[in-house]
Amino acid sequence: MSVAHAPNDTVFTQGGDAAAGLAALERRLAHDLVCLGWPAKPWMPPQQAEADVSVLDVAIIGAGQAGLAVAAALAQQGIRAVVFDRAPRDLEGPWATTARMETLRSPKELTGPALGLPALTFRAWFEAQFGTEAWARLDKIPRLQWMDYLRWYRRVMAVDVRNDTTVTAVRPRADGKVALDLATPGGSHRVLARRVVLATGRDGLGGPALPSFVQGLDRRWWAHSSDAMDYGALKGLRVGVVGAGSSAMDSAATALEAGAHSVDLLIRRDDLPRINKSKGAGVPGLTQGHFDLPDELKWRLRHYINVANVPPPHGSTLRVSRHPNARFNFGCPVLCVEAADAALEVRTPQRTFDLDFLIVSTGFKIDWTARPEYAAIAPHVRAWKDRFVPAPGQEDAELADSPDLGALFQLQEKTAGSCPGLDRIHCFCYPATLSHGAVSGDIPAISDGARRLASGMASLFYSEDFAYHFARLEAYDDPELLGNEWVPA
Repeated sequence: MSVAHAPNDTVFTQGGDAAAGLAALERRLAHDLVCLGWPAKPWMPPQQAEADVSVLDVAIIGAGQAGLAVAAALAQQGIRAVVFDRAPRDLEGPWATTARMETLRSPKELTGPALGLPALTFRAWFEAQFGTEAWARLDKIPRLQWMDYLRWYRRVMAVDVRNDTTVTAVRPRADGKVALDLATPGGSHRVLARRVVLATGRDGLGGPALPSFVQGLDRRWWAHSSDAMDYGALKGLRVGVVGAGSSAMDSAATALEAGAHSVDLLIRRDDLPRINKSKGAGVPGLTQGHFDLPDELKWRLRHYINVANVPPPHGSTLRVSRHPNARFNFGCPVLCVEAADAALEVRTPQRTFDLDFLIVSTGFKIDWTARPEYAAIAPHVRAWKDRFVPAPGQEDAELADSPDLGALFQLQEKTAGSCPGLDRIHCFCYPATLSHGAVSGDIPAISDGARRLASGMASLFYSEDFAYHFARLEAYDDPELLGNEWVPA
């Protein structure tokens, strides 16, 4: 019996009407897929194993919402993908592990990875179990309920996910294949893939952006907001949280709810931003047309959003401020941190804070060299900074480090010919935003990005295999007429 998390953090057991409603939705979805011919009939040429190493058409690294969406979109094109994820089954992505928000930021009406299928939307899944009245009462989607929905999505779309599998090396080859070294509970082995999709989330091309003041500081004193940790260990402690974004608020609230003695938010700015400018950019024209914009306009748009800064969600902020032992300290960039006796001294321009533990919520950075699995490609990936110089005053380190991607999210060489096969690796995660817009990581337009990538891959495969398909055309001999349908005059 499975469990679905319903509104207001209530947990409902899926029995009775809920189970019957979900079963009915699954029948409806299955019929829709049959009507659409989804998955399409296989048409790709069979791949022969090389020295007992299997050859896949597409390998996807990451089974979060992006990886699932791409795999399902490829199935619509008749292309089979295998998805590898290092997490145990049902714990893919951050939702049930390191994410700590109560609800998603995105409006509940957004269709996310549903790929144009009404019966595959979160709303259909929710209403099938809890009804239309509950949907009307729902404000934002609870985080754990979104994870339940993704687990269901994986099952009903029959996505082939290999859990507990870590990709330890990605090596493109000149012969049109990419070698992947895998570490699994059964041992290490290798597969080959004609194309690879990196659906590795916010930190998948690097890791946490760690400020200099924690470099060298013993790990018992601090954590990054993305770390997996037991917040119950903070009970009774004086906690500092560096930052004021979404994850900072979530970390602060989780610490307070776990019984922290106090939480001081150390906020560099003199005030919190009020407007989420990225919401104002979410129109179909941008979704479909961002890649075709001149480089100057792409940079201008993303830099404007970065500078404006995204405010923390309304609910997340109230979740912190309702605690009397939470303090919002503005104009307090951290200058240095020192461990003194049994506490931390955290110095800011305003004052020195005596704390027992520090959580740094400083986001992520792109750093290929920080990921050992990318050692073979890290020196060769072209970033925007390798060919684009922004206008004075628009310098932006995050954008400069972003990979400069081709029309189908493919990586490109910094120096032509230096890494043959690099363009067979497709970046379908947040760092693709500067090149393609927000279509590869966030909920609003992830279906658009997944379908763009899947249809483009179908075109690439057909072009590469044209001789095979033409030979099949020549050999095709299924008669439309038998010759006895008429009498000659």
